Amino acid sequence: MPDATSMAEDFASGRSDPVQALEHALDQAQRSSSVFISLTAERARREAEAAAARWRAGQPLSGFDGVPLVWKDLFDVAGSVTTAGTAYRRNAPAAVLDAPIVGLLCRAGMVSVGKTNLSELAYSGLGLNPHYGTPHNPYGSDQPRIPGGSSSGSAVAVAAGIVPIAMGTDTAGSIRIPSALNGLVGYRSSSRRYSRDGVFPLARSLDSLGPLTRSVRDALTLDDLLHGRAQRHTPRSLKGQRFVLEHSVLSNVEPAVGNNLLRAVEQLKVAGALIENRESPAFKATLELIQQQGWLGAFEAFALHEALLDSCHAAQLDPRVRRRLETARGLPASQLIGLIEARQRLQQHVVDDLDGAILITPTVAHVAPPLAPLEADDQLFATTNLATLRLTMPGSLLDMPGVTLPSGRDALGLPTGMLLSAPTGEDARLLRAALSVESVLNV
Repeated sequence: MPDATSMAEDFASGRSDPVQALEHALDQAQRSSSVFISLTAERARREAEAAAARWRAGQPLSGFDGVPLVWKDLFDVAGSVTTAGTAYRRNAPAAVLDAPIVGLLCRAGMVSVGKTNLSELAYSGLGLNPHYGTPHNPYGSDQPRIPGGSSSGSAVAVAAGIVPIAMGTDTAGSIRIPSALNGLVGYRSSSRRYSRDGVFPLARSLDSLGPLTRSVRDALTLDDLLHGRAQRHTPRSLKGQRFVLEHSVLSNVEPAVGNNLLRAVEQLKVAGALIENRESPAFKATLELIQQQGWLGAFEAFALHEALLDSCHAAQLDPRVRRRLETARGLPASQLIGLIEARQRLQQHVVDDLDGAILITPTVAHVAPPLAPLEADDQLFATTNLATLRLTMPGSLLDMPGVTLPSGRDALGLPTGMLLSAPTGEDARLLRAALSVESVLNV
């Protein structure tokens, strides 16, 4: 499938139109397994027909008018139930209003196809869901493999060519991980960049929103739409652009992950980028803090869902998710306060450490593992989940915007990812750098 920018160019030229694009998306969505929780076909057809008329009149609402997209089932879409991937919310009242971010993209003419599957309550990096099924990674040709989570359905919808853009959320890696495991571009924004009103939360100080796409230019255009801008983005020279390659983490990744990352970094060097191959003290200290003191999101997720855990609905939860939520019940308040104070110090530390450079790390230390063993073994699920989240959690704790790019494949053709990160609030600079990086990578 082309990216959204190419699709819109086809609309402008008359080679295709939004109605054709939508009908293809709906056909593929109905053929897919466990990717969607619900479809919004009636709404989508109204939106696509209106967009097609605007293109015929030469009056599109935006550069993405008529482009189909899907929403992780945490976003309120008027007329649809927001399930959060849980069984107990199946019969919850439908949303009355679109979440603000849904409304903004609707007013830009984008076409909402439906709501995608996810890890229950968005609380896993693997993407398994016993209630709505687990979407299979399209690259698992040897055997079914995990999609990554929690934005599992969003990633598979784009990777499988159903739509060119999906919206997800990221609390500890939930956009970046499934994007990397499915060979996509994934952008985790700084937490305050987009309104989170009307989006079912997990951990309020860590939650962020962003797109899963087939190109960085699509992520940039979407960001422009959400900020009322209309710009044309072209890659800039990487000559003199500084990067810090965090090499201390490379000893704990699968060979293909490390080799593909180093190959990509060599391509950046050839393009004139300045690479500092060193340990990042701020990143390493954050990894150690999480390992020793726990995850801030665990406190916040338990506080949010304590009433649920104490209710009759708790029995309906995925036992793996319920167990993980319950682990925070007995944690002392002093541990929470220590994490909050350390977070503030480390956020300044990473600014000083990078000093204007972009941080490079692997996105995930491994490729997508097989699904069946994780479904059968709760202990394997728990250890694999932590291993999968390990390299994205520091960026989330520090509220660093991150863009994951495909870095290559392993011997079985499974994708690996390269993560670019910057200090909180530096989203625009990061996205522009990612566009330039993407332009020189040959993967």
